[in-house]
Amino acid sequence: MLDNPITAADATLSRVSMLVWNVFLNDARVLNEAKTLARAGYEVRVHALALPGVTPAFETIEPRLTVQRCGGGQGRKQQGGGAGRFKGGALLLLLCTRALAMLQMGRAVLSSRPHLVHAHDVNMLPLAWLTARLVGAPLIYDAHEISTGREGYQSYRRSIGWLEKRIMRRAAGTITTTDTRAKFFARAYGVERPLVLQNRPRRLLTVRSNRIHEQLRLSQAWPIVIYQGGLQPGRGLSLLVKAAVSVPDAYFVFIGGGGLTAELKSLTRRLGLTERLHFIDTVPLAELPSYTASADIGVQPIEDTCLNHYTTDSNKLFEYVQAGLPLVASDLPEIRRVVQEHNLGLLVPPGDTAALAAALRELVADRGRRQHYAARSRKAAAVLSWESQEHELLALYVKVLTNPAPA
Repeated sequence: MLDNPITAADATLSRVSMLVWNVFLNDARVLNEAKTLARAGYEVRVHALALPGVTPAFETIEPRLTVQRCGGGQGRKQQGGGAGRFKGGALLLLLCTRALAMLQMGRAVLSSRPHLVHAHDVNMLPLAWLTARLVGAPLIYDAHEISTGREGYQSYRRSIGWLEKRIMRRAAGTITTTDTRAKFFARAYGVERPLVLQNRPRRLLTVRSNRIHEQLRLSQAWPIVIYQGGLQPGRGLSLLVKAAVSVPDAYFVFIGGGGLTAELKSLTRRLGLTERLHFIDTVPLAELPSYTASADIGVQPIEDTCLNHYTTDSNKLFEYVQAGLPLVASDLPEIRRVVQEHNLGLLVPPGDTAALAAALRELVADRGRRQHYAARSRKAAAVLSWESQEHELLALYVKVLTNPAPA
């Protein structure tokens, strides 16, 4: 039992522990949720991973929102997924380091004595469930992905599904990112359909700029096609590089880092695109909108390589909308729903390089068409913002704190 039972009237006085398996520097979704709760009166602490020399062990983001980091530097996201990439002693060291980080994070959560524990993604679910049990607090599970259907997770899909199903049924509240994913969890695990909170950014009155053009010292006044996000397998990025060959009079800019960076740069050199295709490393969240707003077309070429990709809509889609960009995106269910409902741009079959190039050529060549879709994005920005859905998170919290039984 909680030391001090919560009623609806004083629910916003509650302490919340959020658990994430990253260093919490560029996690836009978790930051948005944490800020919403803190500004509503909750005392929110995000428990994240440490990266010595880069991240402070303790940080105050704003009133009632703090970050406590644990571990010894395993915070960088592992690319390619899975322990199969590690051999012998390296794997043992990795497991020991992660176990130590988990123990330290668990102790930090227990010391915080939260009224509610909020797990972000399946790798935080067991620890969040255990600490919630130990302090007598309800658990909210926020499934950012379908982890049993992700790239690189094939080797332990059954184990993840077994674990996720059992703990998810014990959660007092569940959240995911798209309607298709909510339906999947309800069917696969026999749980109440999770609350859907899309990966929308906060509303920004973005001002057009020349940041990319000036930073890269681009010599021509050509349109800039932007891809922002992790450079990971299955995102259609090599297809995008190949498509750029047949889209003249345009610049292509990738913003982000990841396991495919070296491969994509090598492909760019082999195809003779170094004058028109450029790479910018991951930029801080606060600065990203100014980069996005200095582009002319936002592209999301994700491939249909797994269930997780099939059911995604992605952060970048909504970030492009907030920046008022026309879109070229893969024709997958959730992406299609957003693009068609608001008439934001062109859809192409996932994995089709020729179709991707044709759609990009069409927008590059037709300034009027770009302006039409850009106006549609600006109109949709208020609807497709974090603020338009954050009230649902607050309602879920009140519901869970006043009736903490599993949903």
